Parts: sequence; C-alpha cells; structure tokens
Amino acid sequence: MSATPLAGLRVVEFAHMVMGPTTGLILGDLGADVVKIEPTPAGDNTRRLTGSGIGFFTMASRNKRSVMLDLKSEAGIEVARRLIGRADVLTENFRPGALDKLGLGYAACAAANPRLIYCSLKGFLPGPYEHRTALDEVVQMMGGLAYMTGPVGQPLRAGASVIDIMGGTYGAVAILAALAERERTGRGQLVQSGLFESVAMLMAQHMAQAAITGTAPPPMSARDVAWPVYDIFATADGGQIFIGVVTDTQWQVLCAEFGLVELASDPTLRTQAERRAARPRTLKVIAEAFGRFGTADLAARCERLGLPFAPIARPADLFEDPHLRQSGGLVEVSLPDGRKIGLPGLPISMDGERPGARRDVPQPGADTRDVLVELGYDEAEIAGMRDRQAVLF
Repeated sequence: MSATPLAGLRVVEFAHMVMGPTTGLILGDLGADVVKIEPTPAGDNTRRLTGSGIGFFTMASRNKRSVMLDLKSEAGIEVARRLIGRADVLTENFRPGALDKLGLGYAACAAANPRLIYCSLKGFLPGPYEHRTALDEVVQMMGGLAYMTGPVGQPLRAGASVIDIMGGTYGAVAILAALAERERTGRGQLVQSGLFESVAMLMAQHMAQAAITGTAPPPMSARDVAWPVYDIFATADGGQIFIGVVTDTQWQVLCAEFGLVELASDPTLRTQAERRAARPRTLKVIAEAFGRFGTADLAARCERLGLPFAPIARPADLFEDPHLRQSGGLVEVSLPDGRKIGLPGLPISMDGERPGARRDVPQPGADTRDVLVELGYDEAEIAGMRDRQAVLF
C-alpha cells in the first residue's frame, strides 16, 4: 500500500483563500498532480494576505504546481482549455458564474471532456441563498456555530477557519465519490460543496438534542456538562490543564490517586448521575487536590492512570509537540522567506504510512514552462506567449 493512492490523477485548481485550496491540498497530499492556476502578473492574491490570513497560502499549497495565466487573453484561455481537456478533476471557488463568462463553466468543460469531475466550492448550495457572498465567519454566525462557541449573548467565531477547511474536505469527499462512480459509468459530473451546509452539519447534534429534549441547547460555555469532571483546572505552577472523568472506573481511580477518601466513600456519589448532580460541591474538592501539582506532574499522573487530560496549548506549541514530530505528523515546507517549518499533514495514515510533501510550496509560475511543454507547446509558442504575458514563469 502507498500513502499516494491518487498518483496519476490530474487536477486543475482554480481556487484561492482556504476552502478551494484545501480540496486541492487533500488531493495533492494523496498523490494527485495538482496544477494551481494563478493570475498574472502577481499570482494568487492569497500570497499577499497579512494579519490572520498570512499563513493561508503556505498552509494549503504544498504538493501543487503553479502555472500563471492571463485568463483575459485568448492564449491564456487556450492553455486553460488544454489543461482541462487532459484533467480528471477541476476545482474552483470563484464567484458564481465567473468561469462561465470565460467559457470555462461546467457545461463547456464537460462537453470537451466528458470524464471531467468539476467541483464547485461555494458559500451555499443551490437554493434561496446561493446568490449571497459567504465567508467562514458569515456562515458560522448564521449557522449557529458562533452562538454555540461564545459566552451567552456573545457569539464568537471558532478559533480557526474550521468551516472553510471542512467545506474543502467535503469537496474532496465528493470528488472521490464521483471518481468511484466514474469507474462504473465512464463519465464525470458536477459536484458541489457548500460552506453553510458544512456548518449545518456540525450543528446536527445540537438540532437533535433540541428535538429530543424540547429545549434549545445553550452555548457550550454554559452547557449542562454530562460528566462529573469535565473541566479546566489551575495547577501549582500557574498552568492550566483539562481533565475528564467519564466512567465509574475513572472516578474510582481519581479518588484513589488523589486521596479523595470522602468522595470515594460518599453514598450519594455512587452513580454517574449522582456525581454529575453534585458537581457544585465536588469540583471544589477536586480542584484543590489538582492544584497541589505542577502541570507536567499532573499530566504524567493522568497519563499513567489513563484519565483523559490535555494541557492547554497554543498553536505555536505544536511545532515542538513530541507526538507530531515523532509520528510524521509535521510536513516540512518553505515559508516565503525561505525558512523551513513543519506544518500538520493530513490526519490519516494508510497501511501505516503518513502522506507527506513531494513538492514544496511553489513560487508563482514556477511550473508554467514545464506544464506548457507537457501540453505540447513548442519553444517558439512558449516564448511568444511569455512575451505577450499570456503566461509567466
């Protein structure tokens, strides 16, 4: 088995920001040849984002080749058509109708290449909202995720582009399903993934809870915790750690390890339901016991005991996480200034092998010439298109 099962699959990516490039990232990590189309003269605008968007391009661009085309020129459009004609998959997250105006919409592409799987990644699937402009934060607000994340009365977006990444992942799932169907039918199809529908999927558990109980669930910050211990605790060295105790056995282990004799012998704390109801009085005792230990010591005890635990980490802490480093979970890529870092790879393994980086994050247009040669253009044609800036490399 190999961690590159999609080797030989040809993908053309017309995508920017996070959602669309995430789909290409997944396909590329799994072995597909992903050709990213970037506009002339400066390349994908995502490369130039600052602030919280400064890492978007680096995050999603390994295992891709960069081709810079002027899609407003006849020659640039012709290159795009040749690429699409040879492709298995096209991905795009342009505004609705943008590629149709260029003659690169689904109908035109499918007519030229009936085996093509055309993946459109949008804010909304077809319906009353499909004309709206969506952002990750927009759909988090309208889909209930921000409400469930923040304190009561203070909706708060999640701390990552979770819906963009999730929507891109569902796009990859749809593509893989369409590839399986193409094996049976010989024909491609249009597949779509929606941001709003992705956040709705995340809300399914809360919708089901509301239907079952007849009560709308409160934000997670004010939720009625289902377990006797499921909380963040302060440690002796000023740190914080999350610890969960969710079974009868774990409760017994907790009491024995931390000397909680009174809780262990309390006849009103024999069942999970009783212990959960008693949280207002038991948590104070448990927090005091935990607070006598430093973070590392407490984590080591929980690990030895098999109790669920997690020191409270920041994203930058993951660079040095021993599990990620030793398990192949960090994939080396280059930053714009040339420095090398490890970023998380796909969270999967195949027959014990983790997908990695076959190609570094490309410079703008770094692969334009190679791709043109593969498409059958000769040196004179390539030089002419470059002189007219229909292509850049």
